[in-house]
Amino acid sequence: MYHSWWFQILLVMLTVNITVCSIQSLSKTWKIIFPAQPSFRLKRFQKSVNREEFVNEGALEQLRKEYELFLNQQVGPSIVERTKKGFCVFAEKLRWTRLGVYTVHLSVLLLLIGGLIGSLFGFDGSVNIAEGESANKIWIRNSHVKYELPFAIRCDDFDVTFYDTGAPKEFRSTLTLLDQGKEVLTENIIVNDPLRYKGINIFQSSYGQLPPEAPKIDPDLEVSLNLLSRESGMQYQLKAKIGQVLELPEGKGGFILKEFQPALEFGNMKLGETFIGMLTPSQGEPTKIMLPVKYARFDTMRKGALVISIINDAKDFHAGHDHKVRYYTGLQVNHDPGVRIVYAGFIIMIIGCYITFFISHQQVCIEVIKTGKRNRVIVSGITNKNKLGMQTRIEKLTQRLKRVSKQEES
Repeated sequence: MYHSWWFQILLVMLTVNITVCSIQSLSKTWKIIFPAQPSFRLKRFQKSVNREEFVNEGALEQLRKEYELFLNQQVGPSIVERTKKGFCVFAEKLRWTRLGVYTVHLSVLLLLIGGLIGSLFGFDGSVNIAEGESANKIWIRNSHVKYELPFAIRCDDFDVTFYDTGAPKEFRSTLTLLDQGKEVLTENIIVNDPLRYKGINIFQSSYGQLPPEAPKIDPDLEVSLNLLSRESGMQYQLKAKIGQVLELPEGKGGFILKEFQPALEFGNMKLGETFIGMLTPSQGEPTKIMLPVKYARFDTMRKGALVISIINDAKDFHAGHDHKVRYYTGLQVNHDPGVRIVYAGFIIMIIGCYITFFISHQQVCIEVIKTGKRNRVIVSGITNKNKLGMQTRIEKLTQRLKRVSKQEES
């Protein structure tokens, strides 16, 4: 599905949709973050629920200097405005945090673009390689398409260990990469520990057992045959070699051993080591017969004048031959050129979410109103989110202002 044309079109449409919506709302936010001339409206702060107030008896001019310096240190660059009964000092910080939501939008765009690049220009396939063999082509997943790699993969060795239950415990492949015929890298891989080369990932995904190689039968080896005549009940023993034509007793025709199969299956039955011969009766058509070494009575199922069986010990046929089990390694090979963009999108999304949910644009106003010999000091704040946190911030600023005023009075 992820590589289908309609899914790629949906990704493009979603990318365009997010981009257009972000640009439309960003124009308004941009003016707030980067105003030509910062301005404050006192009425907004007077309506704010985040406010504290206290009484101070200091001189207005002295308070103006103190509070301006105080906001410069605690919040940010301040602006002083005169009022009919006193003055106001404004300050703000973290305007740029309003871009947090657009940072999240950017991260989503990077995820979509990275996924689209991987869908268009990446690949994901598999290949089975027998021990000692190499391959430079893989089958693309869910298709009948072969993809040629820029290098060849050789399986030098494969090992598998099992639990007592027989379940595989670990399977490991020793792989060598051949670039332009030269060995460039040899490494062991296991599940979840891939080999990476030229942006291509090679994962250990499966394994399987290869059919055993047919042992080479000595052409001079004589096979002992037992022949039972259904008519007379007589038994005869003959010696035969592969390819040798035998004349059967009682004028029953001729017989020749054609080949040897180390692991023959007949229907759902595994016959194992089996000789295959051709019986040519004196009257009738030639018949192909199977003579399993382990099942001497197998030929009794065939209707014929003679019942033939092998009477040699199985070890006689492959003595001295190595019957080591051979495996093939199943590898998953993929390449995603957009993965770095996707990783960047995840990192930016974490940063954007943190800014969006935990950092806010804060504006603070200290309004001083002259009432007789005293001054009414009102500390208020505005934020675009987390109003409860802003109230705590205003309370702390108010307590510090009170301490500053007491130090001046003393």
